[in-house]
Amino acid sequence: MLRFGLFGTGHWAAKTHATALAAHPGAELAGVWGRDPAKAAALAQQYDVPAFDDVDALIGAVDAVAVALPPDVQATVAVRAAAAGRHLLLDKPLALSTSDADRVVAAVGQTGVASLVFFTNRFHPNIASFVAATAAAGGWQGARAIMFASIFESGSPYAGSSWRRERGGLWDVGPHALSVLLPVLGRVTEVAAVSGPRGTVHLLLKHGTQATSTVSLTLDAPSAAVGSELVFYGENGIKSMPPREGGPADALGLAIDQLLAEVDSGTRDQQCDVRFGRDVVAVLDAAETARAQGRTVTLPG
Repeated sequence: MLRFGLFGTGHWAAKTHATALAAHPGAELAGVWGRDPAKAAALAQQYDVPAFDDVDALIGAVDAVAVALPPDVQATVAVRAAAAGRHLLLDKPLALSTSDADRVVAAVGQTGVASLVFFTNRFHPNIASFVAATAAAGGWQGARAIMFASIFESGSPYAGSSWRRERGGLWDVGPHALSVLLPVLGRVTEVAAVSGPRGTVHLLLKHGTQATSTVSLTLDAPSAAVGSELVFYGENGIKSMPPREGGPADALGLAIDQLLAEVDSGTRDQQCDVRFGRDVVAVLDAAETARAQGRTVTLPG
């Protein structure tokens, strides 16, 4: 049984992380920390676990941390937890800068803890099967991804998210697209980006030396335009990513399965670990630069 400390008290922490941890037979929710002590106390009481008012105290009381905090805060907690030898169950994006993501990767490398970044799409079984089969087929020349959400309307649990308002769809839903594009088309080597209305950002990505993809993202789409699609095209024809089956807590349960398997076996899976999370952040960071400076940004191949 792996004891987890939960960092975060918002909607995602309560409805996804806490739900999945409490239901998992191999995990124990052992404590909660949040930036708002009252919310931490309320969430901890719901699961009959202690609320902690000190980050390091909770890290010291558990075997692993589950983090559902804004990405810049997450990176700091992740470094401290990894340095203390605690395994990491993190959310996307890993951080809000490549330099912060590099700090997390370095901390994990120094202690050898297991790490997993929860890219939701990658842990829905039908999408995971689609990604694996599509990557194995090969011969893809490109892809198109559109992810239009509308989260700032009244009643949305994310309407008050300051980091989402500041960083927009590029950083919030962009990782969902990249988590599927990268394992199929390969690492991104060039990034161009332009802005559109209602917080939209459009990316043109080059993968390796051959494939390309286009990605359109926003968190402030008109309600009639909300939707998503991700399509690959190439020698094998056209393949569309299926819609998610099941809820996010179910997907997180499978992510916990993978993390526990890595802890038990001592192996380290690179598919969705902090190194992969860092590669995604590097693309997002490059897109910010490309959009701000009106130029194409080159990344290491």
